[in-house]
Amino acid sequence: MEKYLAIDLGTTSLGIATNDSLGIVHGRENFLFEKNNFKKAREHLLNYLEIENIKNLVVGYPLMINGEEQTRCASTKKFIEDLLIYKKDLKIFYEDERYSTIEAREKMEEAGIKKNKQDKLIDMFSAIVILERFIRRMEKDGVK
Repeated sequence: MEKYLAIDLGTTSLGIATNDSLGIVHGRENFLFEKNNFKKAREHLLNYLEIENIKNLVVGYPLMINGEEQTRCASTKKFIEDLLIYKKDLKIFYEDERYSTIEAREKMEEAGIKKNKQDKLIDMFSAIVILERFIRRMEKDGVK
């Protein structure tokens, strides 16, 4: 299986997850940055993509509950457009992230992570959920 990196972009943190050759998803980090300092988040992500030699990026896409785009969708697209200026060969896949935070909290509770630590890890666990959904959908569609 190809390697993918998934992100969940917040206003102060960037959750990162990757998969291994078997398709098992691993949380990598919850990178913190100053509020709306997306340049710092972009630079960190570019460095990570380079070190890990990743060509496929799965981006959590923040749709509203009814499936329509919201204002955060525009900032997510802008973040990716800026990223592509520096990493032109990157393949981008947008994945609906609705309810990913709820699933992420459930995963943390199952893992025994205390509530007071969950907020520091939420975006990384959301990235895990986003990548797991993406891989399941790819497998269902017969794509490897």
